[in-house]
Amino acid sequence: MFNYLTITFLLTLCFSGLIYCTQKDRKTESSITIAIQTFTGIPEQDVVYVEQKIKSFYPKVVVLPKINLPKQAYYKPRNRYRADSILAFLRQSKADDYVFIGLTNKDISNTKGSVKDFGVLGLGYCPGKVCVASTFRLDKKARQEQLFKVAIHELGHTQGLPHCKQTHCFMRDAEGKNPTNEEKEFCKDCKKLLQKKGWKL
Repeated sequence: MFNYLTITFLLTLCFSGLIYCTQKDRKTESSITIAIQTFTGIPEQDVVYVEQKIKSFYPKVVVLPKINLPKQAYYKPRNRYRADSILAFLRQSKADDYVFIGLTNKDISNTKGSVKDFGVLGLGYCPGKVCVASTFRLDKKARQEQLFKVAIHELGHTQGLPHCKQTHCFMRDAEGKNPTNEEKEFCKDCKKLLQKKGWKL
């Protein structure tokens, strides 16, 4: 009788511990908040559209008041803004439980290989806590949908996703073009990684 009660008690403790650990892990995985940092000039309707689309994948999203792009990011020779400098600006936040995505309508660029100033759709650390997306190089008729796809691509990088070989995946490499109309969803492998981090896919 004593052994039976002892074993039952120990099993109960172990089971309770497993539940606690599982709940704790789930809380940790979905504890970040995606903060959309809007920059002056980005249309409000674009921001609302991207916000709602991101929320369909990850519900914890907030929109921050519009601010000017950092002066130190301006690249006068090409009348554009350095994306890497924008990321450095966004990284100044000390909020560990936030991932920031900047939205702008200005032309942005970054060094790519031997090209010192290469125009890009967006940029994000992989992994990291900051990224940026621009409407400047997007099609006018499909601007909002394309902006969402650039934004979700860069957010994917912050979560540790590299570029994907699947042409329909949000994480495909743009390769200097704008292939967003061909992108439909995250592929199976990319979904698995994001689901582990609390994304609803």
